[in-house]
Amino acid sequence: MPLTACRHVRKMRGGAQSHLLEADDGNFYIVKFRNNPQHRRILVNELVSAVFLKYMQVSAAPAGIIRVTPEFLAANPEIFIHLGTQRIPVAPGWHFGSRHPGNPDVLAVYDFVPDTLLSGVSNLTDFLAVLVFDKWMGNADGRQSVFFRARVEDWQAVVTKAFVAVMIDHGFVFNGPNWDFSDSPLQGLYPRQVVYEKVRSLDDFQPWLDQVVHFPEEVVDRAFRQVPPEWLEGEEDEFEQLLEKLLRRRARVPDLISVARKGRVNPFPNW
Repeated sequence: MPLTACRHVRKMRGGAQSHLLEADDGNFYIVKFRNNPQHRRILVNELVSAVFLKYMQVSAAPAGIIRVTPEFLAANPEIFIHLGTQRIPVAPGWHFGSRHPGNPDVLAVYDFVPDTLLSGVSNLTDFLAVLVFDKWMGNADGRQSVFFRARVEDWQAVVTKAFVAVMIDHGFVFNGPNWDFSDSPLQGLYPRQVVYEKVRSLDDFQPWLDQVVHFPEEVVDRAFRQVPPEWLEGEEDEFEQLLEKLLRRRARVPDLISVARKGRVNPFPNW
């Protein structure tokens, strides 16, 4: 459901120069603007990724399409794009929002936890799931995630508080604004091997490999139809061709995972 920005919280780090905004649904979103320095295609990549990751049941930030009005921008002059010495106004309209895990005033979110805590993250296998996704989607960036403490239930229905990982920042799937596939053994990998320590073979990437190899075309079509027309600006045919190439790549994903072992450093220390 489209949302409207109603409160500015702060500017975020990163090349997209996103801002943390509260929307009228009461949630907070890290918003990438359509005229961000990395290109408007980044928003398309983010939205499609969110739809796919939801289907795969990977822990990833839910997406929102956020309307930013001229009145909101006028009331918040700290929202702008900084290019060199220039201040570029943010264009009113629809932008991409990645939902924050909670109220930033009360919930601490970390982009790094020590290895001793990382190995105990409650959903560590999501790093294997998202690597399958990243290899399929041609993510030209390293895998990024954030962590926060949440109440989780184990197989004995015991509720404890543990760190949960959330996968974020998918703007450089499809090789970012290039909209192609530049496969490299290092692409898409999380930089810390502890998340891959339990990998012994390709079988450890199931059931996600099968999910991608048999990924439904109707989910791809659903993602395509959710993209606002102003994010494509006449590039609908080019994007549709890119998605057709993506579907043809499905069978290659097991090989792309295997090739990751042949990089400068094998990311899977026990395989």
